[in-house]
Amino acid sequence: MKFSATFHDLKGKSVFISGGGSGIGEYLTEGFLAQGAKVAFVQRSDATALCDRLERTYGTRPLFMSCDVTDIPRFQAAIDEAAAEHGPIGVLVNNAAWDNRHPVNGFTVAEWDYMLNVNLRHHFFAIQAVAPGMRAAGGGTIVNYSSISYMMGGAGFPAYAAAKAGVTGLTRALARDLGPDNIRVNALMPGWVLTDRQRELWATEEGLKAHMDRQCLKIEIQPRDMVEPTLFLASAASSVMTGQALVVDAGVVVSG
Repeated sequence: MKFSATFHDLKGKSVFISGGGSGIGEYLTEGFLAQGAKVAFVQRSDATALCDRLERTYGTRPLFMSCDVTDIPRFQAAIDEAAAEHGPIGVLVNNAAWDNRHPVNGFTVAEWDYMLNVNLRHHFFAIQAVAPGMRAAGGGTIVNYSSISYMMGGAGFPAYAAAKAGVTGLTRALARDLGPDNIRVNALMPGWVLTDRQRELWATEEGLKAHMDRQCLKIEIQPRDMVEPTLFLASAASSVMTGQALVVDAGVVVSG
């Protein structure tokens, strides 16, 4: 992966990424590894092949732990394992999400709870797990993945949109709570990022054209386009930014 900039302060940093084995997360794992960071990530599916490829490319193997982020005890244990292997977490990226479409009628309490758990709850408990180590180290950075979906009033996934709005609210609240410990908390707000999953399930020719009409920049957003904005928020380059929601959407929100 080629980069426009190098974030030298990330070299040697202990980085933890949720959902770091597929979609946007796969690119984030590679992006931090390319900066010389010590990267650990969790993923439900097997990410051994990704780790093999990255080790061949960069000479360093990320630490992969199988984990469902809705299992909070296991999730926090994985964070502890990463800290034991790489040192206290200096950068946390809460990336894991599940944007399944669903109806309003017939949507059950259990289904609602699952969508909130997989898209919002784990952000808080990951931060809870890393905060003591960051505090002891004199600071740290946290990047929470939100979405522009709730800002646009997107249809078809109200539970997902509600959870992502919650991520932004959580980000701003925890930036205030953790700021005195020099822990920065920011949100990244992607537009429609065309991962393999998006292309397979929802990216029709008609839908893509309609969305492109709303973008200021007439380009398809690729997963790799999220990497450098995330590196920026994680690095000292954004040292006085906290409680912010950085929109990376090719100009949809500003154009309505």
